[in-house]
Amino acid sequence: MDLRQLQALLAVAEHGSFTAAARATHTVQSNVSTHIARLEKELRTTLIDRSTGTPTQEGEAAVARARRVLDELSALEADVASLQGSPQGTVRVGVIGTTARWITPHLVDAVAEATPEIKLVIADGSTSSILLRLIEGQIDLGVIGLPIEAPELRTIPLFREDRIVVAPAGHPLDKPDGHIELAELATHELLLAATGTSFRTEIDAAFADFGLRVSPLLEVDGLRLLASLAFQGYGPAILPATAAPGWIGGDWTRVTVPQLGRRTVGVALRRRGLATSAVEAVIETTRAVVDAQAPEVPGLHLAD
Repeated sequence: MDLRQLQALLAVAEHGSFTAAARATHTVQSNVSTHIARLEKELRTTLIDRSTGTPTQEGEAAVARARRVLDELSALEADVASLQGSPQGTVRVGVIGTTARWITPHLVDAVAEATPEIKLVIADGSTSSILLRLIEGQIDLGVIGLPIEAPELRTIPLFREDRIVVAPAGHPLDKPDGHIELAELATHELLLAATGTSFRTEIDAAFADFGLRVSPLLEVDGLRLLASLAFQGYGPAILPATAAPGWIGGDWTRVTVPQLGRRTVGVALRRRGLATSAVEAVIETTRAVVDAQAPEVPGLHLAD
């Protein structure tokens, strides 16, 4: 078993065929086939279904392990190089969309200034999609909504933010004083985060604490899309404060609901294996950016 065989296996799994894997790795198909065949012979099983180009059940297990092996090799190279100078290497960060909107420009600038030899790759998504990619080793860090139920991950709180209502102009929730009680909010149908997400779970809990229940107009797995629908006047939505920045135009208004409480956003990373010095440097830079920017972002509060 050698690294070329593991690289070939990952390439086929990621690109869906031997031909596509050969193109992606700048080699010929026969080389990819040879590497896979030798790996299968050593493991005494079929790893790739030749009729579909997809991993078998055994292949999925091998792909997961191969990805970890190659990630650790990359981390080894990055750490050794970092001992000879500043941290370096590629750090892949998944960021939930509402936070990515305001933190990404500041984070990119701060990393470039503090650790210019680190290459950042930013991917946005929902907390659930980022968690899946993080567990599978496709990204190194996740900036997500907390709490989460994933024992294989550890988390570091970054900040807390108010939950607000974005209401279309002229809607009964469009209050002159910009304030509403939870009991009145419960009488309206609302655009809500999907059931099972951490954001929705805490909203349901907040209503339940007062003996109330939410009435969904529509449930959406993705807070950015939820916000877009509210901005377009589809209906009132419960959102994190950073999802409704003042520079977004339109006939809508922010309504505060103190009884909804605040959501927590933090960094998540895998417990297994050592984080590279580059990953640790990006975490520290992210915390510094939040500390510096929190006073400038309405509805944002530093974590306790």
